[in-house]
Amino acid sequence: MNMNIPKRQLEIFFKKRNELIQELSDKKIDKITFLEKNYELVQNLNMKPLLNISSLEEGMYNYQYYNILAKFFKQKSTLYSNNKKKLKKYTENIQKSNNYYAEKDKHLLKMIDFLDENFTESYFIDMHSKRLNNSLFEIVVKNVEFAIFHSMNEEILKKLKEKNIFIDEIRISKINEYVNTNI
Repeated sequence: MNMNIPKRQLEIFFKKRNELIQELSDKKIDKITFLEKNYELVQNLNMKPLLNISSLEEGMYNYQYYNILAKFFKQKSTLYSNNKKKLKKYTENIQKSNNYYAEKDKHLLKMIDFLDENFTESYFIDMHSKRLNNSLFEIVVKNVEFAIFHSMNEEILKKLKEKNIFIDEIRISKINEYVNTNI
């Protein structure tokens, strides 16, 4: 595996991330703590995104990197959402979050090239939010632990359909409790 990240750092990242996912699943931590600990993980490992990805693992790394930052800044924006004096801070955090989500989708689009339709499925997920129903879809790589990705990007959806990975139906998310928590 030719990677721009030290292999040991990548192993630590995925091991720690999987531990956090397990803690969340076991209800040892809540979603806010999960987001904060993921952000700390990125900071502590001094993670940087890869400029190019050449494998599913590298794509997962970039997806998680940008997703963690997007969710962290979105959560941080809520601290300022009901305070007119803090509107600038709210706007800055929302803009950061949106930029990181856009980067996440850019890398997810590239990652689809590494997905095998025999081991991957995608579908819309049943959401409590009417705005997200029939918009948010899930991609599950069945032969990789915790390889679950989400997007609303039309270009990604189109590419999944072209690869015969997308199933045009609504299902319960594999991580339903997580995606349907209002955080």
